[in-house]
Amino acid sequence: MNSTIRTRVLTGITTTGTPHLGNYVGAIRPTVQASRNTQTDGFYFLADYHALIKCDEPARIQRSTLEIAASWIASGLDPDKVTFYRQSDIPEIPELTWLLTCVTGKGVLNRAHAYKAAVDKNNTAGHDPDSDVTAGLFMYPVLMGADILMFKAHKVPVGRDQIQHIEMARDMASSFNHLYGEHFVLPEAVIEESVALLPGLDGRKMSKSYDNTIALFAPAAQMRKQISAIVTDSKAPGEPKATEGSALFQIYQAFASTEETAAMARAYGDGIGWGDAKQMLFERIDREIAPMREHYQALIDNPAQMDKILRAGADKARQLATPFMRELRHAVGLRALSSGNIAPSAKEARIALPSFKQYREKDGLFYFKLVDPKGQVLLQSLGFASPKEAGQTIARLQSEGPAALASLRTMLENPKETLEVLNEILGLLKAAQESLEK
Repeated sequence: MNSTIRTRVLTGITTTGTPHLGNYVGAIRPTVQASRNTQTDGFYFLADYHALIKCDEPARIQRSTLEIAASWIASGLDPDKVTFYRQSDIPEIPELTWLLTCVTGKGVLNRAHAYKAAVDKNNTAGHDPDSDVTAGLFMYPVLMGADILMFKAHKVPVGRDQIQHIEMARDMASSFNHLYGEHFVLPEAVIEESVALLPGLDGRKMSKSYDNTIALFAPAAQMRKQISAIVTDSKAPGEPKATEGSALFQIYQAFASTEETAAMARAYGDGIGWGDAKQMLFERIDREIAPMREHYQALIDNPAQMDKILRAGADKARQLATPFMRELRHAVGLRALSSGNIAPSAKEARIALPSFKQYREKDGLFYFKLVDPKGQVLLQSLGFASPKEAGQTIARLQSEGPAALASLRTMLENPKETLEVLNEILGLLKAAQESLEK
C-alpha cells in the first residue's frame, strides 16, 4: 500500500472576463504542470461567487465560466486526475464562510488590501470612506479562506498581491482550531517569482480590471494586434534598450527558455527595433498557444459537455466537503438534539479539566499548583530556583501522569499524603488530554 502523503494544491480563477496570458502563466500553466506530479493532489475551481463581488452582468459571468473552464482543459488539465469544479456547485463553501466569519475579527478585514484601496480612493475623492463598498468586497477574504480551508489545501499558488489572503486564511484556521479543536490545515502561499505578476499592455499588472490584457486563445491575428499595442519607450532601432522595466521583455521571459531569454536580452543591448521585438514575442507565444486553440474552440462550442465535466468535479469535491462540513457543524454545536451524551469540544474540555498554574512568590522562588475548575488546589509544589525547573516538573507530570509522582513527591508539599487521590487526578487529566489529541 502506498502511504505517501500527497501535497494538496488549490487555486481558482474569478469568472469575470476572458482568460488572458497573465491567467495562463500565473495560474493555469503552473497548476497544470503540478497536476501531473503524482505526489500532488490538485483542486482547481472557477470562482464564480467571487465574480459577483466585481460583476453584475449575469451573461458575462456565465460566458467567463465557460471560457476559463475550456482554457484550463485545453491547456492540458485532466479532469479525471484532479478535482475540477465550479465554486457555486459546492454549497458547503458559503456555509463555511459563515462559520469563519464568526471567528474573524473585523480589524483583520479592515486591513485587507482591496478594502483599504476602496476606502483610500473614496477619501481621496472626498466621499464617505465606505461609499459603494459592499459587504461582499469587505468579506472577500473570508470567502477565499473558505475556498482554501474547506479542502485542507497545503499549498496555494498566488500572485504576490494575494499573499495577504493566505495569511488571513491561516489566521482564520488558527482561531477556529483554538476554539473548537484541530480541524483545519494551515495553508502556505506558493509564488513563482518570474511570473507572479505579468505586466499588461500598459506596463501595469495584466488584469481585466485595467483592460490591458492579451487574450489567451484569441485568433492569431488578434493576438498579434494586441501585442503590437504593448507600450514601449521612444528609442529608435539601433539604440540599446533596457530589459529592466520593459513589459515586452517580461512577457517574453515568461514564455521563453533561459537561452531564448538571454538571446532577447542581447538583442535589446544591440538595439533591436520595437517592431521586431514584438514580432519575436508574438512568434514565441503563438508557438506554445497555437496547438491548444482548436481544442479550446471545440469545448467552447459544446457547453453541455463542459457542464457534465463540472458536475462530475463537484460530485468529487462534495465527497470531501459534505462530511467535513458535518464535522465542523458538530464542532461548533450545530448538532442533533437527540444525539445523546456528546463529548465536549476542546475548549469545553479544557475548562472542565484541572489545570496547572505556575507563579512566583515574594521569596523569589517559582511554584506551581494543580487546581480544579473551581479554583480548589489539588496539588501544591515546593519552591524551585528557576521557572524552567518548575516547567520541567509540570511537563513530567503531564506526560508521565501518576508514574511521575513517586520520583517527584519530595518536591511536593505534604509528601505523606495518600497518593491514590493524586494518582486519580493526574490519570484523569492525562486521559482527557490524550482524548483531545485524538
